[in-house]
Amino acid sequence: MSDDQGRGRVSACFPDLAGKTGIVTGTSRGIGCGIAEFLARQGMRLLTAARSAEAGEAFAARLRSSGSDVTFVAADLATPDGAAAVFDAALARFGRIHLLVNNAAHVRSKGILDLDETAYRESFEANMRMVYGLSRPCARHMAEAKGGCIITISSVGGLRPHRGLAGYDASKGALDALTRSMAVDLAPHGVRVNAVAPGATLSHAVRPEWEQRFRDKCAGIPLGRFGTVEEIGAAVAFLASDAAAYITGQVLYVDGGLTTQLTPPGIYI
Repeated sequence: MSDDQGRGRVSACFPDLAGKTGIVTGTSRGIGCGIAEFLARQGMRLLTAARSAEAGEAFAARLRSSGSDVTFVAADLATPDGAAAVFDAALARFGRIHLLVNNAAHVRSKGILDLDETAYRESFEANMRMVYGLSRPCARHMAEAKGGCIITISSVGGLRPHRGLAGYDASKGALDALTRSMAVDLAPHGVRVNAVAPGATLSHAVRPEWEQRFRDKCAGIPLGRFGTVEEIGAAVAFLASDAAAYITGQVLYVDGGLTTQLTPPGIYI
């Protein structure tokens, strides 16, 4: 896939982020890694977190090998102990936390007819806990410091449903509402809260056997392609930067126009 289809490096630069500190969760793969890598390129000092110790530490080591200041903590953020471990480690490492990026999430879910108690807890409830558990201590810390930024990675599923993902989509809709509520509560303290909602995002190479299916999906996106993890990282960096100093309580859709259209190309009603 060529650069003009979205695989080229995003050249955006946010110099005011250099030297600032942040937490990025869900950095064992995909979008979380793209966000952390983009922020590290801006000169941010990061604490990354994920459930997978092996994958998370390997990614952090790769960033450190490029000269970035990155510390990794293995934790399950759906638990109070996991959230506390990440917050405490970041505070001990940096003393000041300027940015929290809530990216960690459970993607697997079920449709409403199969959304039993177990599936509900593993999707909706877990996703809410992963954001609330870490956002609360970070919000208190930022409010006391009279500044900071919290960004939650939502999904187009919070606005337009996926088939068979009732718990996941419901959690993203709830997180969008939580974003707005936190933004109002924290604005007097100089803390901004926003969300980034990715659409179809390519985080790995497309296997040859999936090429046609991939092209079919691209045809349904107004811009004609999947997004990249780097483009999500650029959106996060923008919202974290001084360039977005007057933006709070918003959900930024980075989806190639997917949520804008009423019907996909070729279908008329």
